[in-house]
Amino acid sequence: MSKNIIGNLMKQAQQMQERVKKLQEEAAGKSVEASSGGGMVTVVANGRQEVLSIKIDASVVDPKDIEMLQDLVTAAVNEALRKSQELMKDEMAKLTAGMGLPPGLI
Repeated sequence: MSKNIIGNLMKQAQQMQERVKKLQEEAAGKSVEASSGGGMVTVVANGRQEVLSIKIDASVVDPKDIEMLQDLVTAAVNEALRKSQELMKDEMAKLTAGMGLPPGLI
């Protein structure tokens, strides 16, 4: 390979790295929401898979059934994180498509 081809590849790799970093920064400003128990527990997470908030309806707080509340929180958190991952996957697919790369490459 000539130095020019290697140089171009390095430049493209650096540009891709910068775009991915920007995408990750933007993801922090996007959020997804998931709930369980018919909306009794609601979780909001951002594109970085960080939980931003958890809301629990008072009617589901029963000191005699803590296990149910734990299950509802766990289910809502897991669904919010799954949605967050899907958000990032979709954003990355847009990024790679715009560069002519096959989806899922990054």
